[in-house]
Amino acid sequence: MRHLARRVGSEAARTRSDPAPAHDSRPELATAHRRWPLTRYFAVVSVVAMLALGVTLVLVTANVMQDQARRDGVALARSIESYATGGVPQEAFTIGVLPPDESARITEQVAGFRELRRLRLWTVDSTLLYDSQADTTGFPDGDRLDAAVRQREPDAQVVTEVRGEEFGGSESTLLDVYVPVQHDGMVVGAAEVMLDYQGTSDAVASATRTVTLVVAGGLVLLWLLLFRTVFNASRRLQSSALENARLALLDSLTGLPNRRMLADRLERAIADSHASGTTVGLALLDVDRFKDINDSLGHDRGDELLEQIAHRLRDALRSDDMVARLGGDEFAILFPDVRSPADADATARRVRQLFVPPFMLGDLALHVDTSIGVACLPDHAEDASSLMRMADVAMYTAKTHRLGVSVYSPDEDDSSPARLVLLGDLHRALGVEDELQLHYQPKIDLRTGRTVGLEALMRWHHPTRGMLPPDLFIPLAEQSGLIHDLTRYALRICVAQLADWAEQGDPVPVAVNLSAHDVTSHAVVDVIEDLLLRHDVPARLLEVEITETALVSDPSRVVPVLHRLGEIGVRVSIDDFGIGNTSISQLRDLPVHGLKIDRLFVADLHGDGRDGSEVIVKAMVDLAHSFGLQVVAEGVEDLAVVEVLRRLTVDQAQGYLYSRAVPADQLRPEDLPRDRVPRPAVTAVTRESGRTAQGEPPSDR
Repeated sequence: MRHLARRVGSEAARTRSDPAPAHDSRPELATAHRRWPLTRYFAVVSVVAMLALGVTLVLVTANVMQDQARRDGVALARSIESYATGGVPQEAFTIGVLPPDESARITEQVAGFRELRRLRLWTVDSTLLYDSQADTTGFPDGDRLDAAVRQREPDAQVVTEVRGEEFGGSESTLLDVYVPVQHDGMVVGAAEVMLDYQGTSDAVASATRTVTLVVAGGLVLLWLLLFRTVFNASRRLQSSALENARLALLDSLTGLPNRRMLADRLERAIADSHASGTTVGLALLDVDRFKDINDSLGHDRGDELLEQIAHRLRDALRSDDMVARLGGDEFAILFPDVRSPADADATARRVRQLFVPPFMLGDLALHVDTSIGVACLPDHAEDASSLMRMADVAMYTAKTHRLGVSVYSPDEDDSSPARLVLLGDLHRALGVEDELQLHYQPKIDLRTGRTVGLEALMRWHHPTRGMLPPDLFIPLAEQSGLIHDLTRYALRICVAQLADWAEQGDPVPVAVNLSAHDVTSHAVVDVIEDLLLRHDVPARLLEVEITETALVSDPSRVVPVLHRLGEIGVRVSIDDFGIGNTSISQLRDLPVHGLKIDRLFVADLHGDGRDGSEVIVKAMVDLAHSFGLQVVAEGVEDLAVVEVLRRLTVDQAQGYLYSRAVPADQLRPEDLPRDRVPRPAVTAVTRESGRTAQGEPPSDR
């Protein structure tokens, strides 16, 4: 992991050191870069909010306390007014004169109010009736007196009293209240009550300061707690964001860079390539039969295998190269600077050698093979996307043809313009007459020399390109999904031909090749059953051939289809036997009636063939016979091979020695040689040119 951390760190550092592209200087991006961090934003906003909240709380509390103190003062002034004017006759307020004995009584009545500083009684026309300070002069506050009389409610105001005009005089705060005096429901005057308000004012100020300190302290404590919470949350978010950013660039299982990081690195490598004129190589690697490993050993073992593969790849490559996991069992290797596609191919082959030693999964030593596709820029592609696609095409080619390593070739690219045109032509050919044809090649019994069967082989008579062999368009049909239509077309033509021959005499069985894509679904059985019933053809006259590779690719889906074919009476043979991985137990349990030895083994039976070839073929024949299977050798081209095959007890043979594949109107079962083997001169094969006398290639498949 330290190695990985260094690599990821270097990737991040390289990203930071790269000059920013021109489009990154857009205003919105610049604004995004200047955006405040979460903690700073919270600190500023929360401080402003806390200050506003604190000031509001203090002001509201102070106003509430002041209003309450003023209401208490007004209530006290009302009490003093009621004591003072309780015995004053109404006439005194009417005429504006208060008897002397009333003045003494008023003074005595209010003497018990300690808060009272001065009491004056006024008539409604501002005439002074009484002054507790025995001052017969002075004027009321006319507006306030009129307001109290008119509204019949006390009018209170805090005033400041200055005592002594010399330096050192004192100030005191008074509450000056005009209380309306009423007699029999009518306002006849007002009592001006001046109360000592200094203590109350000081108490309110003190309480306000206390509230201010409490609010400030509480808000500061709350702010600190919130800031700590936000700060910790911000740190966790930043840490999580960094971790997510790291994981967004790395594969969680293997720790390798993922597809996103590969794409970024690939773009920069291509930019460097355009600037310096170098070649960029990309290899896509896929583990063969990884699904079988997962299914048989479990996903835990599969994950452990992927981790070990990642470890081997990472440790074996140069520091400038980059290995990434794209998902599943697929890996990518980026070569930022290679000399040529051949150099990339050689490097990929060295990478494949890393899979030679077994992988230890617990106590199990597992041998794993891989398929690698290689593509280079600018040789095969012009940008990152097309380079990835070309490498994927090459990997598919390596996997399909079991090449191990394959460099991209346009001929294998089913999405290249030429192949797309050919695919469109194939679509069209399925809807017209006589372009797609079945040619038939006989199978000969090596003991009697009689024709015992035929194999139907597809040919395409292209209107502009002439006769096209199946190797050119069958893989294209398989890759595009058109193979099912092609199979139905071949079965329809073959069964119809069998029906014609049945009317003319005693036909021999005809074998039709089925693709690996066909035998994974029961639909092909339904098609065959319907065609046989429609044309009234016995099922024994139809035989299907599937390759050994198709048989072992997905046996859980293929074997039930083969069982259904056997149940309706259709014979099944294994084609190209010997190049797959069929085990003895599988061969014993498969519902098949025969096998065809691949032409590669037959070709080695020549006198100048490889040593041990006869032993290998003999082992295949004995194994097949032990299970009651018939053995057919394909690709037979001379009599010497026929003699060897007879000695090895092979049952049947087919090839150019007997006949090339020909259209149905040129090959009738009753016209075929049944009692002798034709001499080589009839269809002589020229080894030097590799072509028959009819000008056809030896390989008819």
